[in-house]
Amino acid sequence: MAEVFARSAALYDRVKRVIPPIEWPVFAGDIEAILDLKRQRNAVILAHNYQTPEIFHCVADIVGDSLALARKAMTVEADVIVLAGVHFMAETAKLLNPDKTVLIPDAQAGCSLADSITAADVRLLRQRYPGVPIVTYVNTSAAVKAESDICCTSGNAKAIVEALGVPQVIMLPDEYLAQNIAAQTAVKIIAWKGHCEVHERFSPADIRQLREDHPGVTVLAHPECPPEVVAEADFSGSTAAMSDYVGQKKPARVVLMTECSMSDNVAVDHPDVEFIRPCNLCPHMKRITLGNIREALQQNRHVVSIDPGIAGRARLAVERMLAI
Repeated sequence: MAEVFARSAALYDRVKRVIPPIEWPVFAGDIEAILDLKRQRNAVILAHNYQTPEIFHCVADIVGDSLALARKAMTVEADVIVLAGVHFMAETAKLLNPDKTVLIPDAQAGCSLADSITAADVRLLRQRYPGVPIVTYVNTSAAVKAESDICCTSGNAKAIVEALGVPQVIMLPDEYLAQNIAAQTAVKIIAWKGHCEVHERFSPADIRQLREDHPGVTVLAHPECPPEVVAEADFSGSTAAMSDYVGQKKPARVVLMTECSMSDNVAVDHPDVEFIRPCNLCPHMKRITLGNIREALQQNRHVVSIDPGIAGRARLAVERMLAI
C-alpha cells in the first residue's frame, strides 16, 4: 500500500485540501487500477460536478454539468464510456454515441426529477395543449425525451425557450426551474410539478441564517431551487455557471446552494476562496464510487442500452438542443 500511495502522490497533492490524508490510502489502490483499466480498454470516464473529489479530480477524463457532458460525449474517440453520474446522463451519452459501449457503475443511480414523469404523461400533455412545444429538461429518461420536441439544461433553458419563437411552451419536469426561467422571459411557461430532492430542501431562511453566521458571504443558487431561494441569492445559475462565477469574481467567502460535493470540487481550484458548505447530498450521485467504477471496467458491468424505437426520437430532441 505504501508503494501505491507513493505512486499516487501527485494526484493526492491536487485534492489534499478536500480529502484528509488518512482517507487517501483507501482510494489510492482503486485509482491506480482504474487508470490502468482505462488504458487497457480504451475507456474514458465522464463525471458530473456532483461526484466526489477522488472521482472528479483523480480518474475522470471529462467533467462538467449535464450540458458540458452532453456536448463532450459527442467528441470522445474511446471504445468505452463510463458515466460517473446518474442513469439519465448515461442514457444521454448512449444516445449521442450509439456505437460505443456506455457503462454506468450503479444501475440504481436514479433521479427524483426523472422519476417524476413518464412518456405517457407527456403524451397526455400534448392532448391537453395541442400545438404547444414541449421543452424537456435533460434530467429525464430517454422515453420522455422521445416524446418531446427539444431538450434543455439548467444552463441553456432560457435560450432554448426563446429560440423556439413561440408565445407559450410546456417545460418539464422541474417546476422550480420552469418558474425561474419564466421570471426571465416573456414566453409563457406551463410547468410540471417535478422537483429535485436536493434543491427543494433549501429555503430563504437557510440563506438568511448563512448571511447572519457568515457576514459578507456570497450566495450562489442552482435554478432547481425554489424561486424564493433564487430571489434571496446573489446569483443563480447551472453548476458550470456557479463554478465560472467563483473563478471570475473570486468572492472571499461563498456558499453554493446545490449538491454538497460541488463545493469540494470547485474548492480544489480556488484555494484562496472560503467555501461555506450547507451539505445536501444527492443519494443517487453518491451511489457511484471508485469501487464500482473499477468493477464496471473490469466486468463490463451495467451496459446502457436504449430501445431503437425510442433512441432515434430521443436523440433528435437532444441534437436540437445542441444545435442551439
